[in-house]
Amino acid sequence: MGKPTGFMEYERLERSFKPPADRVQHFREFVIPLEDAEVSLQGARCMDCGIPFCHEGCPVNNIIPDWNDLVYQGNWEEAATVLHSTNNFPEFTGRICPAPCEAACTLNIDDNPVTIKTIECAIIDKAWENNQVTPQIAAHKTGKRVAVVGSGPAGMACAQQLARAGHEVAVFEKSDRIGGLLRYGIPDFKMEKYIIDRRMTQMQAEGVTFHTETHVGGNLPAKQLLAEYDAVALTGGSEHPRDLEVPGRELNGVHFAMTFLPQQNKRNAGDDIDPGVALTAKDKHVVVIGGGDTGSDCIGTSFRQGAVSVTQLEILPQPPEKENKALTWPNWPLKLRTSSSQEEGAERDWAVTTRTIEGKDGQVTAINCVRLEWKQDTHGAWNMEEIPGSEFQLKADLVLLAMGFMHPVFEGMLEELGIALDSRGNVKGSTEGDRAYYTSLDKVFSAGDMRRGQSLVVWAIREGRQCARSIDEYLTGSSDLPR
Repeated sequence: MGKPTGFMEYERLERSFKPPADRVQHFREFVIPLEDAEVSLQGARCMDCGIPFCHEGCPVNNIIPDWNDLVYQGNWEEAATVLHSTNNFPEFTGRICPAPCEAACTLNIDDNPVTIKTIECAIIDKAWENNQVTPQIAAHKTGKRVAVVGSGPAGMACAQQLARAGHEVAVFEKSDRIGGLLRYGIPDFKMEKYIIDRRMTQMQAEGVTFHTETHVGGNLPAKQLLAEYDAVALTGGSEHPRDLEVPGRELNGVHFAMTFLPQQNKRNAGDDIDPGVALTAKDKHVVVIGGGDTGSDCIGTSFRQGAVSVTQLEILPQPPEKENKALTWPNWPLKLRTSSSQEEGAERDWAVTTRTIEGKDGQVTAINCVRLEWKQDTHGAWNMEEIPGSEFQLKADLVLLAMGFMHPVFEGMLEELGIALDSRGNVKGSTEGDRAYYTSLDKVFSAGDMRRGQSLVVWAIREGRQCARSIDEYLTGSSDLPR
């Protein structure tokens, strides 16, 4: 904990943003961090709550009260050590995690939780600034070889933990750069990519080998990994997007979000995009279908590209402005949230579904929508019904589908391996017991979105770490890696 009376003496203070009119002119991060003294006072607000529910709210079980107190005491270096003990990449989560820890904070009962995410980011940014993040090279090598397929946060966490346990680790990535969705899904204005690169450099010093443009199940047979490595971790993510099956879906200008977003990240990295497939929102009326984080990323990217207007549609009803604490705390609440991208000028509409998409000469021009009413049946299930006479049309030059992801891609690696899937189409594997993260195949493990389904970066890091422990136990009979 911080100062016993700190939560009564100091008001909650959060990082601020540069004004929308300024930040939409570029693709760089725009968060204005707090001063060190301000962060220390925020650490002092961590109260003696008895049971730190923030631990349970955080998927990686960050030891939050400890590093809050260390920051309050001015011991930033030790705070970074404690932070790293549970989280390999706090600079990722300190930027793009929605902070379920803050929802679980005892002070959130009256809507004033400790600014945990801000403190976390400040700790790790200072550690990098002071050259305190150094390679942790294993003292002894085991002689065992592990292949990790996929270089997103789950794969990176798994690989780093295994390398630190002394195993020889190779990471295989189908794209031209390491990072998975962190690289080509998260816009640069939310997390600049040098942040991934410096972690990759650390991991290389620890013994991890990275292989880019290597598509396991494509230009590299999956069964070759089984023959050449002692264990294989499948951390390829959940990449099969939910489609919009309506008339007009085939028109030019209707694209998945994950066709649109990576192109801008590649431009920011200095790459040229083939004019034949290049997408841009410049001078266009953009409609984003899907109200989640991916949809929000499409909004911010569209405005920075010069969109005339952006409208975001969500099929679910508008959430309440404020949750019922007695029913939800310390769990993650359903309530209205507005992202920084949405604040930049997007129009948002709820309880809307798309009936058809219109076009001219093969190019989208508008979408036809209808409003919905959600009703609960006698069994408690919610069903949607169209409201008669509520039809309306939106002008659209670019329609971006950001309705989530259903399961990993089956074609290629998973089909070649013949691996068992669960009822949702994810790789089947438990997180508990003696066979945690095992798949149906001997010496093959799986973690992250490929196993659990579409989720948060912090869950991916948790599963990557836990999967590494299971692999270490499998290879050596025991493990000192933390769960």
